[in-house]
This record gives sequence, structure tokens and C-alpha cells, in this order.
Amino acid sequence: MARDLSGAIVAGELFLQYQPKVHLRRQEVASIEALVRWNHPVRGLVLPGDFIPMAEETADILPLTLWTINQAITDQAILAANGHDLTIFINIAGKLLADRAFVREACALVKTSGAKLGFEITETSVIRDPESAIRHLKIFAEIGVVIAIDDYGAGLSSLAYLKQLPARELKIDKLFITQLTSSHRDPLIVRSTIDLAHAMEMEVVAEGVETAAAMALLSVMGCDLIQGFLISRPIGLEALIQFLDADRTFQSVTNFPLSFAKPSSVRTRG
Repeated sequence: MARDLSGAIVAGELFLQYQPKVHLRRQEVASIEALVRWNHPVRGLVLPGDFIPMAEETADILPLTLWTINQAITDQAILAANGHDLTIFINIAGKLLADRAFVREACALVKTSGAKLGFEITETSVIRDPESAIRHLKIFAEIGVVIAIDDYGAGLSSLAYLKQLPARELKIDKLFITQLTSSHRDPLIVRSTIDLAHAMEMEVVAEGVETAAAMALLSVMGCDLIQGFLISRPIGLEALIQFLDADRTFQSVTNFPLSFAKPSSVRTRG
């Protein structure tokens, strides 16, 4: 697979799927996360957990991430043409935050395209080389890239680094969300994390939301956005457009009054 990955990028075997993030108060899809997939000619569908760590150990993570940014920019233009002007979030590997070549090329792509992108980074990726990571994340933030802290709570959280990051979003790891309604401690951790993030002027995303009960509890706690199978599994671009076009309501599965409407600032197709 390591040998095949370099060729896969050139051969067009990679593709993106997207998972919507819903803003609870505005009751609309606010942004989407891009998730890379590999259609291997022999192995079939290969999920990122099976090849991203491998790519991070080689030089392939750089062209792979640049391909992802390019494809997300292309797909975002298609979404906008269909009336859905949404920010696309992309996962950035920790080693790239210290790579000047990556920072230079990524900034050039964003500036020339005018795309609305967000970069999701983990806490541990910053700890590897905090000086370079923080400096480069500030460069991204200055050109309009939204910085999100992914998998918060899954690693060694450091408030010393957290307060230095130009982050506008904090994603609570699904480890704390999947048992939110059955655990005694997880709700306390989630609620305190939400309060901390809000105090630092960040919006909070809960990932891994699978039940209406968890969604309702997160809303009461003041969580801003949710992401998970309750809303949608990762889907391709065409299916995403259909999802966004549809009148998405979940009244049939929950008494919680949540309707996923189009953003009021976005035009609809005539």
C-alpha cells in the first residue's frame, strides 16, 4: 500500500466525501468536513485510518494534502454554483504544520482561489513543534482560513498551547459524545469544555452525534454545532447537494424542534 499510494494520487484513485456540520441555534448546515477516500484497484475502498498514518511516515502526506485542498476548492465552487456557499474543513497532519513548503503552497492555493476553507488540527500536532505550528497557523488565519482544534480531549490537552492558537472552533472528541446520555462524567466534561471554549471565543463542535437525545442534551448545554451519523454519514458531492437541497427535518425521530434549513444568506436555484 505504501508503494501504491504515490501512484494513487497521480492515477486519480482518491476521492472526497463530505460530512455536514449543523449549527444548532441557526438550524442549518453551517459547514462541511472533507474526508479523503482511496479506491484501490485491488483492495477496493480504503478508509483514511488505513493509509493516512502510513502517508505521514513518508513524503506522501504533502502531495496527498495538497490534492485534498485542490479538490475541496473545486468541489466548493460546484456547491456555490448550486446555491450552497459553505466552508469546507480539511484535516491537516501535524508534521505539515512545520513544513514551510506546505504552508507556502497551501497559502497560494487559498489566495488564488478565494476559497472558504478551514483546517482541522489536533492538539498533539501542535505539541510536536509548537513554535513552528503556532506561527504557521497564524499565517493561515491571517488569510482567512478557519482554524479548528480537532479531537479535543483525546490527547494531552494543554491550556498553555490552547490559548496561543488562533482557533475559532473546538471539536469535542466523539469519545465523550457517544456515551453522553449514559455516563455520569462525560456530561460534566462536555459542559465544562463548552464553557471553556466559549470563554476563549470559540464555537464548539460535537462530533459523533448519533442519537436525538444526545443532540437535545448538547443543545441545552450550549453546544454550537453537531456532526455525526444522526445528521448524515460521509457522502459524495452529488449526494451532498441533494441533501442540502432537501427539506431536512428530524421531527419524525425526535420531539426536539430542529429543522435543517438553508442559510438565509445563500441563494437558491431558480
